[in-house]
Amino acid sequence: MELAKALQALQKLQENRHAYAHAQGLLTLDSATGAPRGSAHARNVTLGILSERAYQIFVNDDTRALLLELAGQKDRLTPAQARQVELLTRELNDLTRIPMEEVVAYTQLTNQARDCWVAAKEHNDYPSFKPYVEKLVEFNRRFAGYKDASRPAYNVLLDDYEKGLDMGILDGFFEALRRDIVPLLALVKDRPVEDGFLHGHFDKARQAVLAGDVMDLMGLDRRFFALDTSEHPFTMSFHRDDVRITTHYHEDSVASSLYSVIHEGGHALYDHNIAEEYQYTCLADGASMGLHESQSRFYENILGRSEAFAEFLLPRLRVLFPSQLEGVSPRQFYRAVNKAQPSLIRTEADELTYSLHVMVRYELEKQLFAGQLTAGDLPEAWNALYQEYLGVDVPDDTHGVLQDTHWSGGMFGYFPTYALGSAYSAQILHAMEKDLRVEEWVRKGELGPITEWLREKIHRHGMMLDPGKLLEEACGEPFSAKYYVAYLTRKMKDVYDL
Repeated sequence: MELAKALQALQKLQENRHAYAHAQGLLTLDSATGAPRGSAHARNVTLGILSERAYQIFVNDDTRALLLELAGQKDRLTPAQARQVELLTRELNDLTRIPMEEVVAYTQLTNQARDCWVAAKEHNDYPSFKPYVEKLVEFNRRFAGYKDASRPAYNVLLDDYEKGLDMGILDGFFEALRRDIVPLLALVKDRPVEDGFLHGHFDKARQAVLAGDVMDLMGLDRRFFALDTSEHPFTMSFHRDDVRITTHYHEDSVASSLYSVIHEGGHALYDHNIAEEYQYTCLADGASMGLHESQSRFYENILGRSEAFAEFLLPRLRVLFPSQLEGVSPRQFYRAVNKAQPSLIRTEADELTYSLHVMVRYELEKQLFAGQLTAGDLPEAWNALYQEYLGVDVPDDTHGVLQDTHWSGGMFGYFPTYALGSAYSAQILHAMEKDLRVEEWVRKGELGPITEWLREKIHRHGMMLDPGKLLEEACGEPFSAKYYVAYLTRKMKDVYDL
């Protein structure tokens, strides 16, 4: 086949795959936002048909022949074309090992599991969700075996979300964090920080206005970004110019929605800033889940929970919530939103304790896939680890093992990327500060130069590089957790006047 025709066929294949992913994604988005609860069965049928067709157009002899043809002409390809062939070949090899009927069944199972999880969380009914966890773990264990039976299943799953990651690396990473974070937490957790003004009554409609203001501040142009509500905030991207984020509004907590919007906005900016020429190809995604999380955590914590941001934002907050925030200074607000206190809910956790929440999930997933725990053991094991790591008692499964949506989607191996993303973000700040006066831009509420630095160094590259290489090129050195530890130590000493 002529090279030009082969490349045309490659582009057409990826555009077709994108179309099916777009349709499936819209159905999934709808299930989490506006769809009636009784619609799960009808949606399940549609998703099954779409997933089957998406599998068929990719996993076939013609695709393999096309990729082999292009790989044989690698020296005539552009770097982007060669990378597409590399990533698609890797994916094809993995999917070829998984029978189509299992892919379809798994898609339908996750749709059913997600709806069950919503009801189970609402009614504190883990037993109704347990059979889905059992099936999802078994599917993932089997899929991992299809991909690489020579490695532990959980290592294969970790590598799917963060290329090159395994339990050995994570064990060392979490041990280093535990060694430094736990003593720091012990030093500050009993020191008083007034945060009662964050927990009054905050009208949901006014919180929605605030969410819109935050989107404007972050440069989330409403022509390309949409905001909705869901049980668990998330971001979905269908194209760089069609990115959806969700939040939730709790009338007793103004910080919850505020920081979920900033967090999801960080994800959204990453997706939006991927190079135009990568759209409709496999390069139009973040380099890894950890890199994606580094962007959301960067905006949420490093920028959004800084004292400079408090100085800029508080006047606007007072306009919306004058009585609740009367007399509150930027310094008080900054200290309140950074209060370090062991808690139940990961998404509401402060920066210092956040990784401990992730470690709970990591340990449980490791044990599940090693056969040391069953789905039925999870609530008790969850509660025990929360007591061991955070010193808190879990009152019920709604606030415990059912709090996250991830397992309902079969996303085992995803959670560790949250802690890695937080660590990446601190190293990115260290590199950025060599080029920009970050604090000065934040204090003025001008985030454009910061976003442009991230776009140039990270966002625009999409999946052109594996995560370790991209981070090294952006920061000038390989990943090191020392920047995260130093950042947390410096910040906690400032918050607590140590």
